[in-house]
Amino acid sequence: MITLAEETAQDWWEVEALYDLCFAPGREALSSYRLRDGVAPVADLSLTARDGEGILAGAIRYWPVRVGGADALLLGPVAVHPTRQGEGIGGLLIRDSLERAARLGWTRVMLVGDEPYYRRFGFRKLRGVVMPPPTNPERVLGLALSPGAWDGVAGPVERAGPA
Repeated sequence: MITLAEETAQDWWEVEALYDLCFAPGREALSSYRLRDGVAPVADLSLTARDGEGILAGAIRYWPVRVGGADALLLGPVAVHPTRQGEGIGGLLIRDSLERAARLGWTRVMLVGDEPYYRRFGFRKLRGVVMPPPTNPERVLGLALSPGAWDGVAGPVERAGPA
């Protein structure tokens, strides 16, 4: 049984170790990390997934950003421990956190990722939304949590502000 909970300060090192395990060295050099520097993750949406013994199986974080002056969420990173992949934990984290985001009043979410994977959650390529280089524009995806939330939203993705 997997239990989801909001990430706490005590979880931070364990979650960072999971991200280090799941992603290539130098992950913090990616353009999305420049949008996170000095900005606190959205606490209500940054979740851990633990098994019945309390072992960390996965984690997800969200960050506030601005796109052409409009508020949005930047999803990521999301990771599942290699020994637990294929069990649906990543999907559980994504679906649950997106439902929470909608309940909290967020209207748009974006990420940088593989459309074939994220399409199942409703994400589609965003046209006119520009991530800091060297991001491949084909990997910039968005999801409207309310109808039309991305309509007319374009421009550079920028940090939302200090933590």
